[in-house]
Amino acid sequence: MGELWLVRHGETEWSRSGQHTGRTDIELTGAGEEQARALAPRLRRPWALVLSSPLQRALRTAEIAGLSASPDPDLMEWDYGHAEGRTTAELADERGGWSVWTDDTLGETLQQLGERCERVLKKIAPALQQGDVLIVAHGHFLRVLAAVWLGLPPSDGRLFALSPATVSVLGHERELPVMIRWNT
Repeated sequence: MGELWLVRHGETEWSRSGQHTGRTDIELTGAGEEQARALAPRLRRPWALVLSSPLQRALRTAEIAGLSASPDPDLMEWDYGHAEGRTTAELADERGGWSVWTDDTLGETLQQLGERCERVLKKIAPALQQGDVLIVAHGHFLRVLAAVWLGLPPSDGRLFALSPATVSVLGHERELPVMIRWNT
């Protein structure tokens, strides 16, 4: 069984400012492009499958890192609805202690996001039988995907901090799903 490599896209203006960036198709900053270039040596290896979110920040990260990624709409970031473009601090001031992990009024529920992650894992399962798989996507999506991989509830994605342009690796130990590396 192959490993599942996860790459979060490089920095954007909104990731730098802490604004929730779900479906807004925002580009990488210059620093984000440099981060993507720095990923290239680590990702230069054979892959059974390389997928990316169709949003430009993920596709561009893959391209700059030297990857030929197929876009998959299931890899898009969480639909934040009313929280799109807003910071946690702004929303907490308005709503008193707000968290993306507990708000059930977003454009997509955490349960729906978890179901989308399950669908992705089923989709890539045949490729994992052939070798390693790489996904280039978004912070919250990848955090929930990791939780689902590990058999945890989607809400446990809150436990896995994930910085821009980092690599994380999921795999198996004695056939049990494990986290091999995170946020490196």
